[in-house]
Amino acid sequence: TLKSYWLRKGSAFSTAVTRQDTELTPDMIATGSWRQRPFKPYNFAARGLPPACGHLHPLLKVRTQLRQIFLEMG
Repeated sequence: TLKSYWLRKGSAFSTAVTRQDTELTPDMIATGSWRQRPFKPYNFAARGLPPACGHLHPLLKVRTQLRQIFLEMG
């Protein structure tokens, strides 16, 4: 089978790449310029960074070390 496609320039065609804003600043709100700026859509399905592994409480560390010392002593 042979497939072919025709591509045309649409009404939104542009050779310049425009960068979308990601943050709304107080200056944008004060001047009202946020109304004309394109904003990047927010992805609510994105997963955040995984939390860092926890650490033992210092007293639990000391208890573990003392237990190990007493076990080695018999």
